[in-house]
Amino acid sequence: MTQRHRRTPLEYVTASLAHPLSFAGAVVAFLTGALLVTLIVLDILGLVKNPYLGAVTYLLLPILFILGLVLIPLGNMRARRRQAQGEEEKYPVMDLNDPGHRRRFLIFGVLTIVNLVIVSAVAYRGVEFMDSVQFCGKTCHTVMKPEHTAYSFSPHARVRCVDCHIGRGADWYVRAKLSGLRQVAAVALHTYSRPIPTPVENLRPARGTCEECHWPAKFHGDRIKVKTHFQEDEANTPNHTVLVVKVGGGSTESGFARGIHWHVANEVRYTASKDRERIYDVSVRYRDGKVREFKRVGSEDVSAGDSLETRLLDCVDCHNRPTHIYQMPEEAVDAALVDDAMDRTLPYVRREAVRLLRGSYLSEADATTGIADSLRAFYQREYPDVLTQSGDAVDAAARTITAIWRRNIFPDMNITWGTYPNHIGHRDFPGCFRCHDEEHATADGETIAQNCDNCHTLLAVEEESPAVLEQIFPGGVSGQVEAGTRQP
Repeated sequence: MTQRHRRTPLEYVTASLAHPLSFAGAVVAFLTGALLVTLIVLDILGLVKNPYLGAVTYLLLPILFILGLVLIPLGNMRARRRQAQGEEEKYPVMDLNDPGHRRRFLIFGVLTIVNLVIVSAVAYRGVEFMDSVQFCGKTCHTVMKPEHTAYSFSPHARVRCVDCHIGRGADWYVRAKLSGLRQVAAVALHTYSRPIPTPVENLRPARGTCEECHWPAKFHGDRIKVKTHFQEDEANTPNHTVLVVKVGGGSTESGFARGIHWHVANEVRYTASKDRERIYDVSVRYRDGKVREFKRVGSEDVSAGDSLETRLLDCVDCHNRPTHIYQMPEEAVDAALVDDAMDRTLPYVRREAVRLLRGSYLSEADATTGIADSLRAFYQREYPDVLTQSGDAVDAAARTITAIWRRNIFPDMNITWGTYPNHIGHRDFPGCFRCHDEEHATADGETIAQNCDNCHTLLAVEEESPAVLEQIFPGGVSGQVEAGTRQP
């Protein structure tokens, strides 16, 4: 009796890949698997920083790897059908008492474990990558460049995008990723809006995001704030406004409420235009059950084309730009002068900086050249001695002005000064006055007050040397405020 030849493990593998489809799948799986492992190791070591390479590693290669694995059994099935030659096809039988079957099972098990480890590692790192600031801000470069730039200079620059835009839990994570598919399609087809419209639709309520760090029950007390603005005179004279901000707050348990965040202990709903710039009706339900309805005078004449929405007052209704903050020219230049990013001894530097920022430039390169040349031309024409003696300071000022422009203006996305209004305060945009305008009234004549003292107490208004600063800061105006400390 002839002894049956026992296949070696290599022969089993070779036989399994005899069909061209299986062989192609094995090649794809092997190459993508090896590349995946290499790129993951490089990423873990911090050697991979390119967002596009990250997208290839965690989005494209895993798909190709799994596709290669799927092709292997498909090829084996087609091979068995050919071998059957018209006979009834039978499912393979696995008998672990047979040494050959055991070896085949062992090979299959080891390869399966290896594949599961690779897929699991890629899936884990893929989720991490898709939750990273790098993925959110840099993968879709043109679209997200403005938001990522603003985010990078914001108070939340160390907070991940997903912590505010998604928050915890699988429910909102799945919603966000499904919404992301629509956004990916818009980017691929170049059908996205320029600029990106705000506010963000279907954003998770603040209690699931903002309040994870900012606990409403702890909004209390008063804080002193110093705002410094510079005049457009030759000396760039600083004027200081000192105010006590009534942070206020309240507790839903005690019902106590005062100051800016008084609504924490009450329920406020409002009806507004889709962009939330025009607020028509406001409803307040106090903790004791009392309800007051404030209607805007003339609210029956809703602006043509307005698509109204009714919302429960949330953090983002006032703090609508907590992270993606775009400044106005005057505000940005004042901040640069306070922080000594520009030499305030340069004559008229504040006036000229604002003028140059409001100039028309077609691109970043155009702005960079135009701002530098125009600033030097001004000092060459009006103050040649200053340019000769302080040329480096003039060039540094030009670089600062250009940096301000780059942080706020993005021609490719049609973003310019004031494209995105900021609802905090009321200096450059209506902000607080969207409701606090004395034009929202109840049926019996009670109005939403525009009383300044509700939110802050003014200790000094646009004064060059406020006496109160002598009490707050040793040395007053020539002390910490002048060195850049604007909020004690």
